[in-house]
Amino acid sequence: METTHTSLLKDKFLELYQKEQEAIRGQATPLVNRIRRNALARFRENGFPTTRQEHWRFTDLSPLLNTEFAFDFSNQSRNIDVDKIFTCDVYDLDTFSITLLNGWFVYKHAPLTRLADGTIIGSLAKAMEIYPAIVDQYIGKAAKTDQYEMAALNTAFLQDGLFIYVPDGVEVEKPVQLINIVNADHPVFLQPRHLVIAGKGAKLTLVHCDHSLTHNISFTNTVMELFAEQDAVVDHYKIQNKGRNSALVTNNFFHQKRNSRLSSNIITLNGGFTKNIMDVSISQPDCVSEHYGLYLVDSNQHVDNLVNIDHMAAQSRSDQLYKGILDDEATAVFSGKVLVRRHAQQTQAFQNNKNILLTDDAKANTQPHLEIYADDVKCSHGATVGQLDPEAMFYLRSRGLCERTARQMMMIAFANEVVQKISIEALQKRIQNMVEKRLKGELSICDQCVLHCNSKEPTTFNIDLSKL
Repeated sequence: METTHTSLLKDKFLELYQKEQEAIRGQATPLVNRIRRNALARFRENGFPTTRQEHWRFTDLSPLLNTEFAFDFSNQSRNIDVDKIFTCDVYDLDTFSITLLNGWFVYKHAPLTRLADGTIIGSLAKAMEIYPAIVDQYIGKAAKTDQYEMAALNTAFLQDGLFIYVPDGVEVEKPVQLINIVNADHPVFLQPRHLVIAGKGAKLTLVHCDHSLTHNISFTNTVMELFAEQDAVVDHYKIQNKGRNSALVTNNFFHQKRNSRLSSNIITLNGGFTKNIMDVSISQPDCVSEHYGLYLVDSNQHVDNLVNIDHMAAQSRSDQLYKGILDDEATAVFSGKVLVRRHAQQTQAFQNNKNILLTDDAKANTQPHLEIYADDVKCSHGATVGQLDPEAMFYLRSRGLCERTARQMMMIAFANEVVQKISIEALQKRIQNMVEKRLKGELSICDQCVLHCNSKEPTTFNIDLSKL
């Protein structure tokens, strides 16, 4: 049931669409505008998600919507030099770096860059204007706006975000790093939209960083559609380090075709409210789809990971491994579903969620689920919610370690199973360092750079027993 303020915000969005139609449409094609209108109709009918819906049962969105948000439909941040307020360079990691500021693409030279190999990287708004045929071929084809209310809202108001097109047979030499920054002195509601296409036999690595530069209230509702065509290989990394007054909903729709390889890894280090939706459609045979997640939450932070994998074709494999460490009164939700359709014979699907609760007040709800209609499959799922192993703790203490150091070592070892799935060595080392800092209570957002990445020197965090 809708609350009063969610109903009011729904009405406000419907009014805004009517009022700002010209700005919202921009240079979009008739197809995109038709997709917008259809999504708006779904949002008008369904509204915001509530706890009565299964995939929101343990996550109540309504308190976050009781705010007087501001909206930007005309890119008021276009003249800001983002380099003066934020620099994020992972040591020894050479990337093609692009930035979104308050939902809009920020650039120095051009809104779109076409590399020598034909790869196109840049603003989705500009891509709709310059490459309408490519955008029309893919946009809206993966996002399930009839099933996900927040995806419908984003689609109705889609304007700008990241656009990547990798032609057939092209391997993008550098990882593409998307830095999504929220920096506003008032509460804002942002809805970036991303479209990523890896053509036949293409290879792409995408590093997606979500940051806040202030402690002000913000709500970011993102949709990413990622298409892996036949024989494509895509590695996708998402690092979330947001302020405690931030709300982040990410709707990620991945579509895989024959013999494609997809690996996704979400690291949630900070954030007041985080909901990650991963919806994967494996439409053709012989695919591999790997999905990893690590969430470290404390205080009254809340994180919810929903992973739906639809095996529509035979002889494919999917893996899910999500791990969380919860402290204080933090809460976490994991809901994982694997659907194996009747014709998806010889499917292998494995799903695992593990949680460590450091206090009696922390709470984790985990719901692994298999729905299988084929008879020649190998599938399993599992979930654990518990505390640090007392026997392992006793072993470490008997070797002369204090309790605090022993706990940190056990938590770091627990988290590293996910961190080590990162195939980029430089990024893996940085994330490992960040995880260690987070588990020591040292990582938080600051006024200039969330990751303190301005230094060009490598950083290490070693346990000094004399100071513990």
